Amino acid sequence: MNDHASLRRRILVTLGVIVLFRLGQSLPTPHVTVRAPENDHPLRWILDLFTGGGLSTLPVFAFGVLPCLAAPPVLRALTVLIPRLAALRAEGEAGARVLTRYRRRLVVVLGLLGAVAVVVLRGPDVFSGAVAVACLTAGAALVLRLTEVITDRGFGDGVRILLLAQVLAVLSREFPRLYETKGWAAVVVMAVVALSIAVITIVVAQGQRRVPVQYAKRMVGVRAYGGSPTYIPFRFPQANSPAVLAAVLLSLPALWPGVDWLRDEGNPGRIALYFVLVCLFSFVRAAVTQDMDKVAVELVRVGGFVPGIRPGNPTAEYLDYVYRRIVGFGALCSGVVALIPAVGLALLDVSPRVPVAGVALQVVLVFLVSVSLDTTRQIESLRQRKRYEPFLR
Repeated sequence: MNDHASLRRRILVTLGVIVLFRLGQSLPTPHVTVRAPENDHPLRWILDLFTGGGLSTLPVFAFGVLPCLAAPPVLRALTVLIPRLAALRAEGEAGARVLTRYRRRLVVVLGLLGAVAVVVLRGPDVFSGAVAVACLTAGAALVLRLTEVITDRGFGDGVRILLLAQVLAVLSREFPRLYETKGWAAVVVMAVVALSIAVITIVVAQGQRRVPVQYAKRMVGVRAYGGSPTYIPFRFPQANSPAVLAAVLLSLPALWPGVDWLRDEGNPGRIALYFVLVCLFSFVRAAVTQDMDKVAVELVRVGGFVPGIRPGNPTAEYLDYVYRRIVGFGALCSGVVALIPAVGLALLDVSPRVPVAGVALQVVLVFLVSVSLDTTRQIESLRQRKRYEPFLR
C-alpha cells in the first residue's frame, strides 16, 4: 500500500501543479489591455509553443517556462566569461548549490526584463505599467517554484513537464483550425505524421547494441572475485539540433537571388537536400560524442575485455566499428523523422504559415515522446526501488 500511496501522491502533485500552471496562463494581468493576436505572423506559432500562447493575451504566467529554459544556457555562457562562476562549478556539490541559487535569480531577472519589454511595447501609463511588470515578474518566479515542486515531489523534470503541458495546449487549438481550413484529410495526415514520428523515435531511443564484456577473476585469499559477464550498451543519442541546423542552412540561401526553389518548402529538391543534411549532421554529432580509445583504456584498467578481441587498440577499433554502424542507422532514422513532417506539410500545403513548420513540428513531437519516455522510466524506477527496498535494509 505504501508503494501505491507514494505513486498516487506523486501523480496527484504533478497533475495539481499542471492545473495551477494552466490556470495561471488563463488569469489576466491587471491593467493590461488584451489585443487580438496576429494569426498570420510567422513567428507567432513558435512563440506560442514556448509560452503557451501567453504573449498573445498576457496572463500572469505570460512567459510560461521560457525564462526557466533560457536561464541555464545564459548561466553557462556567464560561467565561461566570469572566473568566479567557473571556480564555483569546480567546487563540486557546494558550488552546484550556489550555481542553483544564481540560476533561480537569473530566471527572475529574465522574467523582469521580459515584463519591462512587453510593457514598454504596450505603452500603458506609469502606474499600470508598474503593476503589470510586478505581476509578470512574480508569475515568472512562481512558475520557477512550480517546476521545482514537480522535480522534487512529482514525476519527471518540472520544466519539461510544464513545457509539455503548454505545448499540448497550443497543439489542441491547431487541429480544429487545421480541420476548418483543410478538412478531415489534413487531420488524418497530421495524425499519421505524429504517429510515425512517435514510433520511430521510441524504437531508436529504446534500442541498444550490447557489446559483451568479461572481467578477469581475482583471487583474494581463498575466494575468487570478478569474472562475471556484463555488457557495454551503445545507443544512438537523440537530438533535434541537426534538423534545426539543416533548416537554418537551407533558409540562408533563400535570401540570395537565383535560388528560388529553396524558398518553397514543398519543392522535392529542397526536401531531398534537407534529408541529406539532417543525416549528415546527425552522423557527425553522434560520432564525436564517444571516444572509443578512452573506453578501451578504461576496460584495461578495470580488468575487462571483449571476448575474442585483444585488449587495447584492437578493442578500440572493434568498438568504433560497432558504434559507427549504430550511428549510421540512427542518422538514417533521424533523416526519416525529419522527412516525415516535411512531406506531410508539403502535401497539405500549409508550410507557408510558418517558415520552418516542418522543423518545429518535428522538434515538438520528438520532445513529447522524450518527455513521456523519461517520465515512464522514472515511474518504473520508483516502483522497482520500492519493491526491493526491504531487502536493502
